[in-house]
Amino acid sequence: MDEQNILFQVGDQVIHWAYGLGVIQRLDEKHLAGRTQTYYEVQMHDLRLWVPVEPSPKCSLRLPTPEKEFEDLFQILSSPGNPLSPDRNERRFQLVERFKDHEIASICEVIRDLSWYKDSSKMTIEDKNTLEHSQNLLIDEWSLVFSIPTRQVEKELRKLLEGKKNISENNGKTSTIHSPQA
Repeated sequence: MDEQNILFQVGDQVIHWAYGLGVIQRLDEKHLAGRTQTYYEVQMHDLRLWVPVEPSPKCSLRLPTPEKEFEDLFQILSSPGNPLSPDRNERRFQLVERFKDHEIASICEVIRDLSWYKDSSKMTIEDKNTLEHSQNLLIDEWSLVFSIPTRQVEKELRKLLEGKKNISENNGKTSTIHSPQA
């Protein structure tokens, strides 16, 4: 095992960019395609993943977002959405591009923009699935970081997104941010 590439330890709670919240169960060496490599074994709800131990920029895992950084995420969620293409293929490409950096802020932008789009246009099944998946990723992480139930997080998320609508409807006169402690 190459100890210098190991970013996470057994028991660490981590976020996979596509599957969300999980816990490192163990480090495991596997021999595949004539090559031996070390993997993180990550348990995520009812899914078990083996994620290659790689240097930071390539790793698909990260630590949960620190509590103090959530205020920036709340600002993103409550801000007016950026327009999405009316063409479903172009819109899918726009959303995929945003996910490429694997950042929670990008997930918040997708949630905000799809919520904004939903208010004015008909969403495809793919749009709905993307929105639901993005919301689930955010809700799980938010719930973990603040140690609050997911139901409360769901309510707070709705308030933030509704605040975005109120801001746009009132020409910027309403600007309340609902913190998870509210």
